[in-house]
Amino acid sequence: MEGDVEMAAAEDGGAVELDDMKKRLKEMEDEAAALREMQAKVEQEMGAVQADPAAAAANQTNREEVDARSVFVGNVDYACTPEEVQQHFQSCGTVNRVTIRTNKYGQPKGYAYVEFLEVEAVDQALLLNESELHGRQLKVSSKRTNVPGMKQFRPRRSNPHMGYRSRTPFMAAPYIYSPYGYGKVPRFRVPMRYSPYF
Repeated sequence: MEGDVEMAAAEDGGAVELDDMKKRLKEMEDEAAALREMQAKVEQEMGAVQADPAAAAANQTNREEVDARSVFVGNVDYACTPEEVQQHFQSCGTVNRVTIRTNKYGQPKGYAYVEFLEVEAVDQALLLNESELHGRQLKVSSKRTNVPGMKQFRPRRSNPHMGYRSRTPFMAAPYIYSPYGYGKVPRFRVPMRYSPYF
C-alpha cells in the first residue's frame, strides 16, 4: 500500500513539472517568433535602403552638395574646441557645423571639417590657408567627396631591418663552395643586423 502512495505522489509531482516545462517551452517559442518578426522587419528596412537606387543616388548627391559647402582644416591644435574653430571661420560666412575628428579614445586627431551654409563661403575659407590658430599654421583645403568602394589599395611596405622573406616555402639551394674557405667572409661585406623574428 505504501508503495502505491509514493508512486501516486511521484506521478503528481511529475505532472506539475511537465506542465511547468510546457509553459516555459511556449514562452520560448513566443519569444523566438517575436525575434524572427523583428529580424524580418529590420532586414526589410535595410533591403529597402539598399535596393532603392534612386534613394542611394539622392543620398550621394546630397552628400556631394554638403561636401561642396565644406572645407578640410588640417594641423588643428589638440586643445582647440569646435567653438574656437567656428569663431576663426566666422568671417568667411555662416558656419553650419564644425566636426573635429577623434580617435577611439576621444583624443583629437588634429584635423577638422567646417561646413558652411553657403557655397561661396568655401572660397573665403580657402583664403585662410596658412593662418594661425593657437599658434599653429592651419592647412585649409576644399573637402573631397568619398566614393564608396574606391578605397585605394596600399601594398605592405617592406621593413629594411627584417631582411627578405618570401611567402613561398623554403627550398634549399644547392651548396656552392666558397672561394674564401669555410667560415670566411669577404671584408667588404657588412654583416646583417640581428633580427629575432627569423
